[in-house]
Amino acid sequence: MNFSELGLRPYLVAKCERSGFLEPTPIQQKAIPAILAGGDLVGTAETGTGKTAAFLLPILQVIAEKDRSGTSVLVLAPTRELATQIDAECRKLAPKGITCSYIIGGSAYGKQIRALKQGVNILIATPGRLIDFMEQGLIDLSNVKTLVLDEADRMLDMGFLPPIKRIVGAVPSDRQTLFFSATMSSEIERVARGLVTDPIYVEASRRGNAAGTIDQSAYPVGQPYKLPLLLELLEKEDFERVLVFARTKRGADRIAHILKKRDHRSNIIHGDRSQSQREAALRSFKNGKTRILVATDVAARGIDVDSVSHVINYDIPTAPEDYVHRIGRTGRAGKAGRAITLFTLAEEHSMRAIERLTGQPVERILLPDFGGWMPKAAGSVGRSSPGTRTRSFGGRRRR
Repeated sequence: MNFSELGLRPYLVAKCERSGFLEPTPIQQKAIPAILAGGDLVGTAETGTGKTAAFLLPILQVIAEKDRSGTSVLVLAPTRELATQIDAECRKLAPKGITCSYIIGGSAYGKQIRALKQGVNILIATPGRLIDFMEQGLIDLSNVKTLVLDEADRMLDMGFLPPIKRIVGAVPSDRQTLFFSATMSSEIERVARGLVTDPIYVEASRRGNAAGTIDQSAYPVGQPYKLPLLLELLEKEDFERVLVFARTKRGADRIAHILKKRDHRSNIIHGDRSQSQREAALRSFKNGKTRILVATDVAARGIDVDSVSHVINYDIPTAPEDYVHRIGRTGRAGKAGRAITLFTLAEEHSMRAIERLTGQPVERILLPDFGGWMPKAAGSVGRSSPGTRTRSFGGRRRR
């Protein structure tokens, strides 16, 4: 199948080809015709499968052929990184004469206000800054014909439901509403149903599925040994470009500090970093000057970097769905990737919850010298879980 068969015009097909999009992905095959038809839609697909282009391409065609006046499309994103990523993709695909811009927290107001005054067809925004602009009377949403919530589950999980309801109340009720996310729990889906009208549900993969190109493994480890094991992995393994996920900002700071003391080319990205610091960290990671990027879950949805070889979960995520988002930063676009999780005895139940969600067993690698223990098989005591094996590092003895 090619993009023209989905109903896209030749000028957008040419944009796709110049951008390296030769064949539509499953989510694009299902979503693009549905969006062009004009109805509401809820789309679910694993990360790295082209969700952004799945809603941008039909939206750009509608604007080009029907209406270029005012802000007719509003895209909400949970993080600054994701908002700027969508904006970059929009600029790459937009036909001449169609404008897009973003308003996000952590950046100066002046540039964003000037962009709005000049006129913008597609506005990408984080909910907090958009509410700020609405309260100051700096933005008019009365012409919005399409509302997109990208990574909708994350926005609602992050407590954005009240701002989202306020924003929805400010846009026309006869709009088209689109939800896109890699995962969507039944609870979040119930909230979504209150914001859409008779939606089409599009699912390109089983919910909670991780990409088949990702090799997943987990290390049972004692809490005091987590940092030594991380350092051992980074020094012994052939890791080209590594994302390390921590649960808290303080934990991420501590890991990054130790990595720099060990002369690892590393940087950090989390909610307490300024926008310029976050952009610099991502830029350095993308161009290869930084080999290791330490991040928290808030930043996970906006990290779009090619050729991430490894994702390491230093802390196991609180929500199993976040595991899918984390490891989805590797193994993208059909490339092979590896995901490693370090988990303590107290976190074993979280590891099993992840396996139940994904429907995939994660191989356990036992390292007794790092406080590892033999995970119990389901329903048994003192037996190893299927797929558990021992491993050696250098001259260290492994049982």
